[in-house]
Amino acid sequence: MKTFTLDEVQDKLIGKVGTPERDVFEYELQMDLIGKAIKETRKERNLTQEQLGKLIGVQKAQISRLESNASNATMDTLMKVFSALKANVKLQVELPNLNISIGK
Repeated sequence: MKTFTLDEVQDKLIGKVGTPERDVFEYELQMDLIGKAIKETRKERNLTQEQLGKLIGVQKAQISRLESNASNATMDTLMKVFSALKANVKLQVELPNLNISIGK
């Protein structure tokens, strides 16, 4: 029986690192994790989706969508949610010849 490393399996099923398919998968995974973190933190703060929505000026349905998939949210909405949840936010953008770090 042949064994495979996790990297080999990911390369085969998702695509090699740096390919468009792998980039899309990793982006969607990160957005899913952000949504789950928002939901978990909201619950830890004993807030309902409706209460969090009121804090940032959106409907409960938008919070629900955000928690299930953050990829459709604007940066402004995400920052409002993080602020309402009293989260520390650090954003780092790396481009050729440019490195930007923003903390809140």
